[in-house]
Amino acid sequence: MPVTTTYTVTGMTCTHCVQAVTSEIAELPGVTSVQVDLGSGAVTVTSEAPLTDDAVRTAVDEAGYELADA
Repeated sequence: MPVTTTYTVTGMTCTHCVQAVTSEIAELPGVTSVQVDLGSGAVTVTSEAPLTDDAVRTAVDEAGYELADA
């Protein structure tokens, strides 16, 4: 059963930022969809199983941005 989780990413200011974050998160095992709202910084991730916050944080870091604390 798919799991959908929304995270907040800080530091994104343009479509390149959105593409970088989307690309890195999409590479995580089991991720089936990534939707980013640039205005709010909301990143909604759908995956086949729950993702660890550390995995998502690492992917966002690799893209050059920061995952806001919940």
